[in-house]
Amino acid sequence: MARLADYFLLVGYDLNKRGSSIGQGKILQRFPEKDWEDNPFPQGIELFCQPSGWQLCTEKNPPNFFIAVLTDINSERHYCSCFTFWEECAQNLIDQRHGEAEEDAPLPSATQLYAPKTLVLVSRLDHPEVFRDSLGLIYTIHTDGLSVSLENVVGNLLTCTVPVTGGSQRTISLGAGDRQVIQTPICDSLPISNCSVAQLFRQLGITNVLCLFCAALTEHKILFLSRSYQRLTEACRALLAILFPLRYSFTYVPILPAQLLEVLSTPTPFIIGVNALFRSETQDLLDVIIADLDGGTVTIPECVQIPLLPEPLIHHTQDALSLFLDPALQIADLAFPPSSITTSTLRMQDMEVRAVFLRLFAQILQGYRCCLQLIRVHPEPVIRFHKASFLGQRGLVEDDFLTKVLEGMAFAGFVTERGPPYRSLDLFDELVAYDVQKLQYEEGSQRNLMKHVQELAEKLYRNENPYPAVSMHKVQRPTEGSYLRPQNKSFPLFDESSIQWILDQAAAKMQNAPPAVRSEKKCMVPPGPPIAAIVERNGSALANSNRRLEVVRNCISYIFENKMLEAKKLQPAVLRALKGRAARQCLTQELHLHVQQNRAVLDHQQFDFVVRLMNCCLQDCTSLDEHSIAAALLPLVTAFCRKLSPGITQFAYSCVQEHLVWTNMQFWEAMFYGDVQNHIRALYVSSEEAEPNLDEIDEEERSALELASEQCRLWPTLQREKQLELIQKEESTVFSQAIHYANRMSYLLLPLDTSKNRLLRGGAGLGDTESVTNSFITNSMAGSVAESADTESGFEDSEGSDVAHCVVRFITRFVDKVCTESGVTSDHLKGLHTMIPDIVQMHIETLDAVHRESKRLPPIQKPKLLRPTLLVGEELVMEGLRVYLLPDGREEATGGSLGGPPLLPAEGALFLTSYRCIFKGTPVDPLVAEQTVVRSFPVASLTKEKKISVPAHLDQYVQEGLQLRSCTFQLLRVAFDEEVPSEVSEGFRKQLHKLRYPQDVLGTFPFSVGLSLQHTAQPRTKDKNPSIKTISKNLVKNAKKTIGRQYVTRRKYSPPSWDLRGSQNSLETQGDDISVSEDLDRSTLTISTLKAPDKQAGGNMAERACCRDYQRMGLGTLSNSLTRAKNEPFRISTVNRMYAVCNSYPGLLIVPQTIQDNTLQKISRCYRQNRFPVVCWRSPRTKAVLLRSGGLHGKGVVGLFKSPNTAGTDSPDKRQPKLGSLMKQVMGGKEDVRGGKWGSMRGTGRLSSYAMNADVGSRLAARELLTPHQNGGPSDSALTPRRAALYIIGDKSQLKGVKQDPLQQWELVPIELFDVRQVKASFKKLMKACVPSAPSTDPSLSYLRTLEDSEWLLQLHKLLQVSALVVELLDSGSSVLVGLEDGWDLTTQVVSLVQLLSDPYYRTIEGFRLLIEKEWLSFGHRFSHRGAHTAASQSNGFTPIFLQFLDCVHQIHLQFPSEFEFSQYYLKFVAYHYVSNRFRTFLLDSDYERIEKGVLYEEKGDRRSPQICRSVWEYMERIHKKNPMFYNYIFCPEDGEVLRPYSSVWGLRVWDYYTHEALSEGPSYDWELVQAHRHEEPEKNDSSAPQTKRKIVWPSYHASQRLQPDAITCLLDELQNLEMDLRPVPERWKETWDKVKAAHRTEVRHESRKSSALLMSSSVSSQRQSLGIYLQESGVGSTLNLSLESGPSTTSTPSGGGKLGARNSTSTLYNQFNTAERENRSYEGILCKKGAFMKPWKPRWFVLDKTKHQLRYYESRTDTECKGVIDLAEVETISAGTPTMGAPKNVDERAFFDLKTTRRVYNFCAQDPSQAQQWIDRIQSCLSDA
Repeated sequence: MARLADYFLLVGYDLNKRGSSIGQGKILQRFPEKDWEDNPFPQGIELFCQPSGWQLCTEKNPPNFFIAVLTDINSERHYCSCFTFWEECAQNLIDQRHGEAEEDAPLPSATQLYAPKTLVLVSRLDHPEVFRDSLGLIYTIHTDGLSVSLENVVGNLLTCTVPVTGGSQRTISLGAGDRQVIQTPICDSLPISNCSVAQLFRQLGITNVLCLFCAALTEHKILFLSRSYQRLTEACRALLAILFPLRYSFTYVPILPAQLLEVLSTPTPFIIGVNALFRSETQDLLDVIIADLDGGTVTIPECVQIPLLPEPLIHHTQDALSLFLDPALQIADLAFPPSSITTSTLRMQDMEVRAVFLRLFAQILQGYRCCLQLIRVHPEPVIRFHKASFLGQRGLVEDDFLTKVLEGMAFAGFVTERGPPYRSLDLFDELVAYDVQKLQYEEGSQRNLMKHVQELAEKLYRNENPYPAVSMHKVQRPTEGSYLRPQNKSFPLFDESSIQWILDQAAAKMQNAPPAVRSEKKCMVPPGPPIAAIVERNGSALANSNRRLEVVRNCISYIFENKMLEAKKLQPAVLRALKGRAARQCLTQELHLHVQQNRAVLDHQQFDFVVRLMNCCLQDCTSLDEHSIAAALLPLVTAFCRKLSPGITQFAYSCVQEHLVWTNMQFWEAMFYGDVQNHIRALYVSSEEAEPNLDEIDEEERSALELASEQCRLWPTLQREKQLELIQKEESTVFSQAIHYANRMSYLLLPLDTSKNRLLRGGAGLGDTESVTNSFITNSMAGSVAESADTESGFEDSEGSDVAHCVVRFITRFVDKVCTESGVTSDHLKGLHTMIPDIVQMHIETLDAVHRESKRLPPIQKPKLLRPTLLVGEELVMEGLRVYLLPDGREEATGGSLGGPPLLPAEGALFLTSYRCIFKGTPVDPLVAEQTVVRSFPVASLTKEKKISVPAHLDQYVQEGLQLRSCTFQLLRVAFDEEVPSEVSEGFRKQLHKLRYPQDVLGTFPFSVGLSLQHTAQPRTKDKNPSIKTISKNLVKNAKKTIGRQYVTRRKYSPPSWDLRGSQNSLETQGDDISVSEDLDRSTLTISTLKAPDKQAGGNMAERACCRDYQRMGLGTLSNSLTRAKNEPFRISTVNRMYAVCNSYPGLLIVPQTIQDNTLQKISRCYRQNRFPVVCWRSPRTKAVLLRSGGLHGKGVVGLFKSPNTAGTDSPDKRQPKLGSLMKQVMGGKEDVRGGKWGSMRGTGRLSSYAMNADVGSRLAARELLTPHQNGGPSDSALTPRRAALYIIGDKSQLKGVKQDPLQQWELVPIELFDVRQVKASFKKLMKACVPSAPSTDPSLSYLRTLEDSEWLLQLHKLLQVSALVVELLDSGSSVLVGLEDGWDLTTQVVSLVQLLSDPYYRTIEGFRLLIEKEWLSFGHRFSHRGAHTAASQSNGFTPIFLQFLDCVHQIHLQFPSEFEFSQYYLKFVAYHYVSNRFRTFLLDSDYERIEKGVLYEEKGDRRSPQICRSVWEYMERIHKKNPMFYNYIFCPEDGEVLRPYSSVWGLRVWDYYTHEALSEGPSYDWELVQAHRHEEPEKNDSSAPQTKRKIVWPSYHASQRLQPDAITCLLDELQNLEMDLRPVPERWKETWDKVKAAHRTEVRHESRKSSALLMSSSVSSQRQSLGIYLQESGVGSTLNLSLESGPSTTSTPSGGGKLGARNSTSTLYNQFNTAERENRSYEGILCKKGAFMKPWKPRWFVLDKTKHQLRYYESRTDTECKGVIDLAEVETISAGTPTMGAPKNVDERAFFDLKTTRRVYNFCAQDPSQAQQWIDRIQSCLSDA
């Protein structure tokens, strides 16, 4: 029995405490006046009576009622029922208030004010309806004037007692004619919710309430907002009700007063309700989840992450809730819905929702009792929960929600409350123990679900309402509107003596009454089914697992039977099997079988095998050990041992310490409690076995909790002596286990070599965080962030650097915790503290002896270190360090998807040479141990180096790891062997860094390779005739002296600052500083320095690649330019011969003939890095030129292009050089701009530059920038008479705001491309995609996804797109100037690709070399800067601009394989050696720097070793003479063909250079090493084995591409062998190949002559027409279009929009009938032509080319060589002809026609008259178009 009410209060408005702020309340009366002893009076109730604050009102509000909940210091909840009504204030008080209003807060302007008054009832019982009725009755007596004493009513209310639980019914009366019925719940552990849960779901919805449910369980802050106080209370009550069986243990305040709002800033979790009036006060709360009950919303801050229920539980819960809360949803889509729906009442709906959550908790916590650990039984049961075991067995280790729930305070209270095995039960215990099958959610079991939920709801309802509703309940209520009646008197004060007398009378009766005893029905808590019966198993996985378990068992048997050879064979399969949990558990069980009497002595081989398997088991375990693998191995590591010497034994624990689980305190606690439980169980099992027991079998199977339940039942019946004896036995058991575990922990925490100050990985748990900083923790958790050597020794800088001290502290913390929880006496605990240091010290002394003896053991037979083959001049910098090459993210070498034994990990050595970093070793897997694994990369290509944490190896402890990544797409992940000290590995890193980033480029490998030979040579005397090298050095010195300060400073490659770039006046200022006279003086000075010896250097300049190419294109020679021949439009200028104008340009440049050198010097200032426009290529057909330059400095420079009349140029004309002549020379080449092959295209005058610019610009920018008018006409502002002759392509940011000038013949085309930083970032992502450091299980990090994220192919697409469109412009006759960024990165890429696509010469081996030398080397691409060759450029990082260009060439090569003389391997070779720094070719940033370093012109008398090549071209030429590996056998070019490749991303392919590797030999680009490797292989063959030419090719091991049989190479080798037999010196393969090609061509011609008659009879309908880019004239304007012509149509129509990716005739190259097609074939067919004078008629294949304005003829359709060309520009007339002597017979006379040119008359004969007429019409059409 308990008091219905503890305190009754009358609280009113305190008019005496008036201030400027809100009013205050005052307790007018309180009964009883003294506190109860068992329940002190709660303070601060007056705040909760008016949570919004005590305020006077102008209107009389109706009475209201709510319940506030207060929690005391003992976590007891007090329910404060507040009944508030308003009374009139006395008039004198009102007047007094108005008098003070000037000083205080303003009052409402009203004649009457009303003050609140509250009746408060404080109780520990929760009966809200009874409290409402009781307080309402007191108010009714006062307002209605009932003749009832208020004192009697209050006294009866305070003295009423009711039962707390048991389901009884009690009727009470307060003495006012009332009858009230109180029903107590059957079970008080179940919460009472009434209708609050269903109401909460109606207010917020299912999803929001589930979100709040998860937030409360995971300890987040929850705030409810509402205008109703009662709704706040009910919402908080509902949230607590659905949390059952967990109890909320944090701050719980359903109604928070306004004065206490600062409580919301508390750091602890809470559930609080606040009036919605104070919503603005909650806006600044950043970590509080706010639920608005009135608006139905839940707001979650961004910083709060709520873990939700795991799938499928959350989905099933939502469905079940929807089933009961919204039953109409189930039938909403039915065609014939039922006429009525049976819906539950709100009260029953409330119970159904709670039943769903009760089922949910039963599903979540199923099997929890199997993971309870019993520590003590007497005097009180002490229970702990094994969280890791529960998560592991349920398979929910990764579930964030359940992990946080199990770690929370609510679950800790759940274990404390429900852990004891002998107690009273409730509904949850029955549900989680017996209703397992009902909880299994099955598809289609909706009816069963509803039935089960309704059963549970019925039980919950019966618990709250054990009896049906009683009609005799009767309480008086006030009449309607009574509160509005004027009250003559206020609520009176009670007579305190009367009430106290009633209380005293009741107290006297209670003393005489017998004490109330609460009867509890206790019983043993049912354990429920084991977790294994709950979690479903997969049959196929079990079958697969059974086969693996058999392998594990067999291997263990072989080990202990000493069949080591058999065990070694099974070892790889066992190691793979041990990745599974079942195999690890099987291993521990099998090892337990071989332990006898806690000891198992093994020999050395057996010991090594067992330790290896233990390590393999432990390396996949987490620190929680959720699968109990480490727990099962813990007794085994102290059992298996080997004898090192007499009296000295090494146990397995000294070899398995390197695992995080041993440093996890929770693991040791769970292990300790588990062992204590076993010993406590054994204690009571043995005591019960001493007594007679009939059922011994069942007794053995009883669990510890069942035994404890029995002991708890018998405890009250035992004598005191027996009770004390049991307590003492249990305490001694715990104490002995604490000593045992102190020893165990010292075994696994103290390293074998205690002198190294090295503790375990994860050793941060061994001491305070501030004093323990273990490097292994850093490596494993932060990805090897600790790169410095000072963090390597984990405890050197810590406060307790001694290993023993740290271990003692760790064990002491453990002992303190477990012994305190287990109830060990303080005396025993002190004894343990004294004992622990002695235990640790004794074990250290034992370990010292073991370590000393273990060093004397014969070393493990490790593989012999294989020395790598070195190049000539390559020297070893560091001898091989024994390492393990670890597998990375590539599957090829690990036997993944390809199958086969894994090649990695491999054991070998890591070598560092002056050129390379090399690993060479053999695989660890014995099945492939005879193979050799090689990985290497040039030191200069290293891009990233970092330390890594590696798992403990199977053989022994591995100290540290290193990961080296190279831009040659090689990755070395190595783990250093234990024999490699950390100092040596650190020295390796430092030496590698020193080689990678030398102080100067002269310290790189190609400069140092010949130094040893030079030192041994005799000192040479000074020669009278200086060499070219010294002359070139003198040139630079003289240039430095002669050139002004301005040019010297320009040697730096730093671009202008942004201030200068953006300044309008920067150019003008620069122009003012340098006058014309200064320029002239400087030019005369530089000319005077060119003396006689310098002419020799000038001659060498003329021999450079630039001049050779200029001469080939007919742009002039150096001699012609010096004499300034006026008949040539361009000349070679020597203005930059001293590198004074631009030090990144070559010495000789092509410029217009009429531009003076001093003008060029002025022009150069306008461009970045002084890189002014120069010509680099001219089209042989259209005579259009391709120019390159740097970007413009600023907007003011554009005025240089404008006409003299254009306003806006501030500087005078004298200061601004005119570029009109430059533009004229560039655009026309001659005075007559209409002359030339492409002049006719611009002659119509009907072309719109606006449309042209829109078309080009939109395609270059990859989107529509401008659109022409719909009618095709030009706009008024951009109308030009003809197509622009020059297009200037520049960065959009530089050309922004520049207006197009319609009067000039040039157009600006602004484009947006990527910058260097984007290339660098893209390349990093590409490397990680192609060569990942670790396999990724995340689908978002798959190979294709990461490749797409790198945007590498997108950048290739943009480059190819821009290049193809520049090619289109050049082919149409317009010149193009490319000036992007500084002119040495993107500009070089674009102009190189344009020349490669336009000129077939550059697609030969010689031409491609010349292209690279000219555009990349001579024109100053910054190879050293972009490649980070020296320490100065280290911070810039590697930027693969040149590699990106080679990748574009590779893409074009794939699409046009027959157009390139060189093979794909040639490109890979160049790509490798451009970063290898083996040669000097790609060193330094310009010719100027190469001259300065003496690299550009080598001395002719330099006698160096013939094996050492300083140029990669020389090296490749040597290889090419010996082997045709660089030659493309299907090289069959079409004359003068311009390539137009696909540039769409879908058409691009990832270069196999990025992904392919051969572990057998390493990179194959150092040819000597590959040849040496091939010579080694035959020596390995056993002479006794049968010799065969067949060879097994392993894709992941061999270089399969080069080992594939190649008929041509085989035939060439066979010819060479035959020639060796016939003559002493065989012919070179190239000469043989050329002879074969010539013979083949002769044979094809012979066959074509025979088939000419057959071709004559072929029909014209089969004539094919090819693709081509041409200009199609339209009515008003013209654009560049691509057309696909097919069939015999007489007119050609352009395709809409002109797509870039159209293919030309090379797409049909492999068809034997199409080999003679050309790109521009308007019409073709067979005509008989009469030869010249005295020559007969012959059939020929004629081709009419409208674009080139030609009529070509061939011997046959398949012929590739043109026999003659008739220029249509020379045709005068075309007319019908007559047969002449020798004409074909049987042909109609109308089939003859004549073509008269200025030179002669051509006679033709067609097949029939219609064909003749068609030819006449076609030719006439071409003539009219011209």
